[in-house]
Amino acid sequence: MTLSSHVLDSVRGVPASGVRVRWERLDTDTWQRVAEAMTDDDGRVTEWPDDVRLDRGTHRLVFGTGDYFDGQGRATFYPEVVVVFVVTDDERHHHVPLLLGPYSYTTYRGS
Repeated sequence: MTLSSHVLDSVRGVPASGVRVRWERLDTDTWQRVAEAMTDDDGRVTEWPDDVRLDRGTHRLVFGTGDYFDGQGRATFYPEVVVVFVVTDDERHHHVPLLLGPYSYTTYRGS
């Protein structure tokens, strides 16, 4: 099963490139790092290291939004955005989009 994300800067109306994204999986009661990536020029993370797999269970993506806004000289209320989701179908692709502003964000289950 695969995992992807797409981050859009909703204030500027452009993809949010260079956002650090950390993928973690809940193991009993502790979050374990799975992989880390940066959004590309189109604001997407489509590839993770070959040896990682999205298994059933609870996962989260931690978006480094503070560094993204700092790099543009903009303030933000959210230094990180954490999106927690549950995988129940290990045959389905999972896409986690993030619409980002300095004082708000929105996410949804993509396809």
